Amino acid sequence: MNSRTRSPSPAVRGRTPSPSPRQSPAQVRIIGGKWKRTPLPVLDAEGLRPTPDRVRETLFNWLGQDMSGLACLDLFAGSGALGFEAASRGAHQVTMVEANPRVAKQLRDNQYRLDAQQIRVVQGDAFAMAAQMPAASFDVVFLDPPFAEDWLGPALEHAARLSRPGGAVYVETDRALTGPDAPVPAALEIVRHARAGAVHFHLLQHKNS
Repeated sequence: MNSRTRSPSPAVRGRTPSPSPRQSPAQVRIIGGKWKRTPLPVLDAEGLRPTPDRVRETLFNWLGQDMSGLACLDLFAGSGALGFEAASRGAHQVTMVEANPRVAKQLRDNQYRLDAQQIRVVQGDAFAMAAQMPAASFDVVFLDPPFAEDWLGPALEHAARLSRPGGAVYVETDRALTGPDAPVPAALEIVRHARAGAVHFHLLQHKNS
């Protein structure tokens, strides 16, 4: 998933996004599950930055290779790399939210190619869509908001509400979520953290109590 073009929340709408220093690749490749090695086209859209293969490999080692029966939310879908990966590994429901209409269409085209009926693509503002979803709806929430925007705190608050007790929240950022100023809600705790180049990625768990 990805630091991508999408509509900002009302609190930051109107800000001009900073340009991304990295171009998106022409495709991503699913690395595990029933669609292993399947390439998926990726649009050349401003700020779209698919999660690298080695990061996805580590993430799904953390989560477990078998996602059977799990409901997942990819709140800033972009290329859809994480959502398609989860569906490939057996997730029974994957909701992808993407603001950019062209990128959302590409996600639907890829969904059609795979006949991935367990995937639902929602085109709209990530925060507006999240606010409409019932609490505790998902076992896994993937968060990869654009690095150039100050959206991490609000995104984590939505993830804390939408994830089930004991559920997982994946967060990809340009800095570690450590220290007293880290915007981690009280309902979540960091259980894993790693770094790949300039990207920090974290696995958080929703506390049972």
